[in-house]
Amino acid sequence: MRGFSGHRPYAVVAAMLAVAILAVCLPASHAFAQGELSTKAKNAILVDVESGAVVYQQAADELVYPASMSKLMTLAVLFKAIKDGKVKLEDEFLMSENAWRTGGAPSGTSAMFVPINTKARIDELIQGIVVQSGNDACIAVAEGLAGTEAKFAEMMTAEARRIGLPKATFVNSTGLHNDGQKMTARELATLAMFLIREYPEQYKVFGQREFPYRKHKFYNRNPLLSLDMGVDGLKTGHTSEAGYGLVASAVRDGRRLVGVVMGLANEKDRRDEAKKMIDWGFNSSSRFKLFDAGEEVGRARVWGGERFYVPLTGKGDVMVVLPRFPPNPKLRAEIVYQGPLKAPLKKGDQVAMLRVTTPNRAVSEAPLYVAEDVETGGILRRGVDTLAVMTTRWVSGLIHRE
Repeated sequence: MRGFSGHRPYAVVAAMLAVAILAVCLPASHAFAQGELSTKAKNAILVDVESGAVVYQQAADELVYPASMSKLMTLAVLFKAIKDGKVKLEDEFLMSENAWRTGGAPSGTSAMFVPINTKARIDELIQGIVVQSGNDACIAVAEGLAGTEAKFAEMMTAEARRIGLPKATFVNSTGLHNDGQKMTARELATLAMFLIREYPEQYKVFGQREFPYRKHKFYNRNPLLSLDMGVDGLKTGHTSEAGYGLVASAVRDGRRLVGVVMGLANEKDRRDEAKKMIDWGFNSSSRFKLFDAGEEVGRARVWGGERFYVPLTGKGDVMVVLPRFPPNPKLRAEIVYQGPLKAPLKKGDQVAMLRVTTPNRAVSEAPLYVAEDVETGGILRRGVDTLAVMTTRWVSGLIHRE
């Protein structure tokens, strides 16, 4: 699993954890009131944005058809081009015959209805994609930036890898059904958080309720924007093959959650299941302290150092975001790092993550740091470590997760 914290991926190793199973004693004010969440969504995930904690997940790593939710990647590529100065919001792209026929009025799909062989400003196309889910607008952007939609799809996949989406593949800019266009719920959540963090000015358009264009007036298809529940984006999706889906983000009392639901049967279920999950997330999860500042969380194996293990601590108290539970829940904890670590190591280096998993598969991670300097060991010590790698198969015995 790749963490949501923005750090590089780690491998789970045989670390010496100070407490393998954590018993968390919650104060009375954190009494468990909501119960465990269940959803009709085939694939779902709910993430606390600040901490990266996965508050809820269901089949979140299964590759499925994202439908129009893949337009978030189209926008990510466009936003990057704007940020890099390659295009400006006032620049114009042509609505070609191909874009008009494939995604415009003749296609019978959601369209911005830009007339054929007419130019539209980039800021208009962005609104047409976000508010109206215009397929013609997406293809015009693709052709304007890459020449062809196929080449633009290659850019989408490359950008997905750059921002940390390991599985997603794209063959078009629209999300219209194609067997080669797939993403996971986890990747959609990661993409949504990337857009929120990387493009805060552009992100504001996701909360736009209406978009007047020529003789048309489009209304945002996100059903949660009008429910007074703190939702300020992002995107719906639907095809017969994908079912109904939604990526949504909401803020309450300064805390932001991102939720994804996919594979639902109809618009009502999409709205209701997304609302239920977000409400549950705000009402049923909190920040908890697992270790005090300076307290040893565990130890990591070191190669070529003056010692075999180095203690790991947090930077301050070790905090995680987890669902509220009945008193003293059992939590699985593991130290996650690329190992063995190689000396020299300096106190304060971030080298690992503490990953905590609840009985209902909610996951939260906190960074861990080297607590003491470890200098490079002598030739004999390095020889012993090399022999240990060969004989005990530390590296080949790693437990890898996607």
